[in-house]
Amino acid sequence: MKSLSTLILLLVVALGASAQIDTSSYAKERQEIRQLLRSQGPGTNLDCTDMIAVGPKGDISFTRQQWIEAQKKEKLVFKSVSPVPGNEFIRIYDGTTAVVNLLINVNIVVNGSDLNIKVRRLEVYHKTSGNWCRVAGQGTQVDEALFPVSTNNKP
Repeated sequence: MKSLSTLILLLVVALGASAQIDTSSYAKERQEIRQLLRSQGPGTNLDCTDMIAVGPKGDISFTRQQWIEAQKKEKLVFKSVSPVPGNEFIRIYDGTTAVVNLLINVNIVVNGSDLNIKVRRLEVYHKTSGNWCRVAGQGTQVDEALFPVSTNNKP
């Protein structure tokens, strides 16, 4: 009985290990996502029409247009957005879905005042008809006084 239980346990563990999803392959898709991340800027549209975004106050937008309107309401203008090298972590699922965690430098104007902040973003992209678009995104401002940012992270 003991050997049967051990055998069953080993089979379950082996089956679980073989069922792991490969998220580290897809070199071409990873490069496409990296290129998208590096090409972000004011006026750049990476968003799908049905994207979901969470704003800095926790407000949620269910379309790109709602997201733009929320920015206008808060008198928020993005001047520049750039990824911090070494802080882009990309997982590709089935070649059509990407989950991205990245650190970005953001220069924004809020109600007439310039701000330079670092933001940790979690974004989800979907590839349809050969093109990637963002379907979801949410960011958290990084307080570097409390949590200094290291650029030596490894994926």
